[in-house]
Formats: sequence, structure tokens, C-alpha cells
Amino acid sequence: MKEKKLINEGLITESLPNGMFRVRLDNEDIILGYISGRIRRSFIRILLGDRVKVEMSHYDLTKGRIIYRLCKKDLND
Repeated sequence: MKEKKLINEGLITESLPNGMFRVRLDNEDIILGYISGRIRRSFIRILLGDRVKVEMSHYDLTKGRIIYRLCKKDLND
């Protein structure tokens, strides 16, 4: 059976090399986030201060994959 992933929202606080970012989650945890392949292929820019959705494993809660960049209109919902 495939493992369920945790999906959280967070804020980009620091940009690191090779498509990695420091992300402060809504529950105040700071994790290391890396860009998913779909975002990399679509050339979506992620900048400091952007809100993102992060997919995390139950086994390692210090790393996560950035799967979606929230737009300004998504923040109001």
C-alpha cells in the first residue's frame, strides 16, 4: 500500500543552492524544501516571501518537496 504524505503550507524564508529553500510552516517548524520535478520543468519561479504547499513524509519531518506555489488570489480563500 502506498504511503500517505503530509501536505502543509508554509512561507519561503531563505533561498539555498540547487533549488533548495528554507520553509517556515504554519505550525512554526522550519524545514528544508526542494523543488519538485513538475515545478522545475515548468520554470516556475519561487522567491523569498512566497507561500507554497509542501509534501512531507511521516518518516522524516525535516525535509519536504515543494509541490505548489500559491498565488495571491489563493491566499484569500
